[in-house]
Amino acid sequence: MKTTKVIFLLLLVFIFLQNHVAGQSSPPAAQDELNVHFNNLRHRLDVLQKKIDDVLWFERVGDIAYVDKVFLAGEPPRGFEHAKTLQEANPIKFWSYVFIPKDIDPSRKYPLIVLPHGGVHGDFNTYYTHIIRELIAQQYIVVAPEYRGSTGYGRLTYELIDYGGLENADVDISRQYMVDNYSIVDRSRVGIVGWSHGGMIALMNIFENPRNYKCAFAGVPVSDLIARMGYKRPAYEDYYSADYHIGDMVHENIDEYRRRSPVYHAHKLQTPLLIHTNTNDEDVHVLEVENLINALKAQGKSFEYEIFQDIPGGHSFDRMDHKQGREIRFKIYKFLEKHLDPPAKFRNLSEMEQAAYRFR
Repeated sequence: MKTTKVIFLLLLVFIFLQNHVAGQSSPPAAQDELNVHFNNLRHRLDVLQKKIDDVLWFERVGDIAYVDKVFLAGEPPRGFEHAKTLQEANPIKFWSYVFIPKDIDPSRKYPLIVLPHGGVHGDFNTYYTHIIRELIAQQYIVVAPEYRGSTGYGRLTYELIDYGGLENADVDISRQYMVDNYSIVDRSRVGIVGWSHGGMIALMNIFENPRNYKCAFAGVPVSDLIARMGYKRPAYEDYYSADYHIGDMVHENIDEYRRRSPVYHAHKLQTPLLIHTNTNDEDVHVLEVENLINALKAQGKSFEYEIFQDIPGGHSFDRMDHKQGREIRFKIYKFLEKHLDPPAKFRNLSEMEQAAYRFR
């Protein structure tokens, strides 16, 4: 409670200072300095929020799972070939969450789910509580990477963002860490699951590393960055054209945006795949996912998909707690079950609901 009050007071101070500065005319240099100060403060608040949410994980899933967070090294950032400092030449560092069911037999092997979060500069947080509880109840082991660009780790990690690029390698490094370091993980039963940006990462990993994954689920996946920039507001493209990111707008470097878009890699599919999309998705428009579906069909690929019609929740429709959301997640688990054979399969929707919501 005390920490929450501190955050609230800091936010009030932050808003007051912003409004105060906005109402005064300042020399350009002074204004730039203040903008940098406010930006750094925002990152510090994000770090504090992340630490609070990390504690909540133990309260929300600690009754059924061992919760850990491991520190890993990924590939050096883009441009390291021209690095001027040792920091620029070294591998980047990032965290991954690990969730292990408490009721497993340490002498046996269990399937692994790799679960990359969504969002441009998003993070893995307790928004995923019910999904983690559902996976743990089936005796899946879960690793959830906080790949480069994630929020909650300061400005340096934030500005390492490489959307559709080296972030995919960070996620696969998390998979490799689990199979190398946990004898209870069955390397032949690894699935990757993601929604939105996480769905895009799931797609890119099975396209580039098909031998590493037995199956994949991509929910409302970002599929075509070129088409995406056409219907998003200019401020959205600013995330990508930032000098610490791609550095170009889409019309200035179409090939780079194409390289980072799953739709242009459809010919590589070898892994069993399930795709979900929703016609009232306000974030990843259904046309983007339809482009991917049509590209896979044109390549003669075998996969499963469903286009849901105006399910409440839009972009979050199958992560919602309403009845339809739960029913759709049950269908996702049945797809994963076919390929990963979890030891504790859900026999019906009621068992899944009991696992997620803790009612009897």
